[in-house]
Amino acid sequence: MNKISIIIPVLNEAETIENLLFHLIDCSALNNISEIIVVDGGSTDGTIPIIKNLGLNIKVLNSEKGRAKQMNLGASDANGNILYFLHADSFPPNRYDQLILSAIENGNASGCFKMKFDSNHWWLKLASWFTQFNWQVCRGGDQSLFITHALFKDIGGFDENFTIYEDNDFISKLYQRKQFVVLQDWLTTSARKYNNHGIFNLQFHFWAIHLKKRLGASPEKLNRYYLKHIAAQNN
Repeated sequence: MNKISIIIPVLNEAETIENLLFHLIDCSALNNISEIIVVDGGSTDGTIPIIKNLGLNIKVLNSEKGRAKQMNLGASDANGNILYFLHADSFPPNRYDQLILSAIENGNASGCFKMKFDSNHWWLKLASWFTQFNWQVCRGGDQSLFITHALFKDIGGFDENFTIYEDNDFISKLYQRKQFVVLQDWLTTSARKYNNHGIFNLQFHFWAIHLKKRLGASPEKLNRYYLKHIAAQNN
């Protein structure tokens, strides 16, 4: 029987993690879920105590900081034959488990949901509309990722040289193999990064990172750009 291991990399997600965990439980049939694994990259805001105080059967792993490292560690500890990677501020649709299982049983070894932001801003609504199309340029980690454990191992997991853009790098390998489907149900993700940085400012820098990668920039160069133009604005 197919079982899903949900893997959530976190770093200071006290604001959203409780709501997400209850959402995952309430919106699924738990006999389809092998486990929920939260992989912490060194939170200092009480994220992990919040999880432990919920009294839920959640696996918590400690990892070096870096989403690729965190997700690989979660995958290495997962028992399910389907892995579902999910950001802490992305909420999948009701009965997401059955939607994923049906996709796998129909021969789709990996995929995501189409995505909308929790915002009415016209640009974010337009960006959300494009996620319904199975085009690589429309993909991103916020849309979540399900994949068979076997295919994940065959590809070799996430490239840990990437401290950003690890999702897109991995998904590009799935597109090369023609192994990706977009499920036509809405996942809702937070627009908080756009609200914090300015919608068009952040979108410009995301496009710049994407273009730099297409032109052959190394993971180190992408990270330097991110640290200078995006992360620095959080300080």
